[in-house]
Amino acid sequence: MTREGFLPLSRRSMLASGVASAALTAVPSAAARTQSASVQRPSMHTLNLTVNGENHELNLDTRTTLLDTLREHLQLTGTKKGCDHGQCGACTVIVNGERINSCLTFAVMHDGDEVTTIEGLGMPDNLHPMQEAFVKHDGYQCGYCTPGQICSAVAVLDEITKGLPSHVTEDITQAAAPTNMEMRERMSGNICRCGAYSNIAEAMSEVVGGAA
Repeated sequence: MTREGFLPLSRRSMLASGVASAALTAVPSAAARTQSASVQRPSMHTLNLTVNGENHELNLDTRTTLLDTLREHLQLTGTKKGCDHGQCGACTVIVNGERINSCLTFAVMHDGDEVTTIEGLGMPDNLHPMQEAFVKHDGYQCGYCTPGQICSAVAVLDEITKGLPSHVTEDITQAAAPTNMEMRERMSGNICRCGAYSNIAEAMSEVVGGAA
């Protein structure tokens, strides 16, 4: 039965026309394909990184973060990807003696730099004193943030040793002292969702030789 004003259309014809319409919609024009290919083509750059004392020559997409370089290209998975926004500190590594959030920086920005990750501080058969202190004082629970915590703690004690002030240093004309408040302030960028902060502070205090 047909309605007045409408052409008769079989089920088979209707399905065929629908498939043809979908196919035309799905296939982009030649110009669109060319434009898409040019947009997606990555810009590559060759750089040299010294990671944990070993030199690496890498050819990377310029958009690759230092964190992804360490984890995906060098298989150094000790450095963790937490928030990926520089807010949790799980990705903390030491670059040229200073701690940074490796998720917030591109690898190409560190051509020629020296990077130290948790693997470079110590391994199970030869632990760094800070790693030993974390184990002794149970400075972790789930352990996910621990590599960043330890790298940051090592850098913090180096900052204090050099006399660099922080926001809680009472007299910036004097060398900063390794007080509990100083260490807590400097470690505030490293988040521990398990709440092991007091144990971390005890571990740092032991390494520095006892904090006031």
